[in-house]
Amino acid sequence: MRAFPDAPAPWLDLSTGINPIAWRPREPIAIDPGPLPDLSALARLEAAAAAAVGADPARVVAVPGSEIALRLLPSLGLPQPFTAVVPTYGTHREIAAEQIDRAALATARSGTVILANPNNPDGHTLAASVTYALALRQQERGGWLVVDEAFADVMPDTSVGSAPEKGLPLVVLRSFGKFFGLAGVRLGFLIAPAEIIARARALLGDWPVSAQAIAWGTAAYEDGAWIAQTRTELAGTATRLDTLLARHGLAAEGACPLFRLVRHPEVRAVFERLARAGILTRPFDDHPDWLRFGLPGSEAGFDRLDRALG
Repeated sequence: MRAFPDAPAPWLDLSTGINPIAWRPREPIAIDPGPLPDLSALARLEAAAAAAVGADPARVVAVPGSEIALRLLPSLGLPQPFTAVVPTYGTHREIAAEQIDRAALATARSGTVILANPNNPDGHTLAASVTYALALRQQERGGWLVVDEAFADVMPDTSVGSAPEKGLPLVVLRSFGKFFGLAGVRLGFLIAPAEIIARARALLGDWPVSAQAIAWGTAAYEDGAWIAQTRTELAGTATRLDTLLARHGLAAEGACPLFRLVRHPEVRAVFERLARAGILTRPFDDHPDWLRFGLPGSEAGFDRLDRALG
């Protein structure tokens, strides 16, 4: 906004992969911020999240955002070195000593491999069967696999959230805020074998998340009708965004309905054109031909993007 002071307000923020139409409770949720969060309420939250991904509640621990879970990984006793599969999140690269591209996944590696599925920022996905095979390969080498499923709520068939029950050396991370459109609640989950869960609970303490996160997270995960309807609607919205971008000569890629990646030699000019129109997209310093688009959350947003690109 400082760089483009003449842009019309309010800005349209398409720079994230967060659902622009957030979940809202059907009835007001009463939250008393005075006492510490109730431990039985925390257990209910973890059970609701476990049910949503098909996991054992005993293998699920709530964290204040999945990024915190990522930064906890080096303290959980997982084998070194950590290797990030790129392209990926900046946090993955920060905690990993090594980086590999997806083609190198065919070669077994020791240590701990961290990958995102669906991947950010290109929306690439792996079938659950492929991820299970990678975990088995890591097991043969004495290594572990960490799968960041921050965007998997919208693509549940890709998830391996139930895998820690299968005896595999596999840790799964989940985000609440992206699919439910409530990033400010700061809630995520770590799903892992019992020994990893015990270490995580020891590090996080008895009250890892707020009373608001517990109340809103539980109610949202128990709202099965909203979840099913939103998955369908997001898929349709992503297809509509693909069509809009194609109409302006921008080929979108990626399977994750919450965002699309465009590769084009002139994306910096596209970014600046949109910014002058008060529309923020996501450029990448290390890939100057990439631009990521989140979903417009309204008819007005689609119309504004269409006009700006035109």
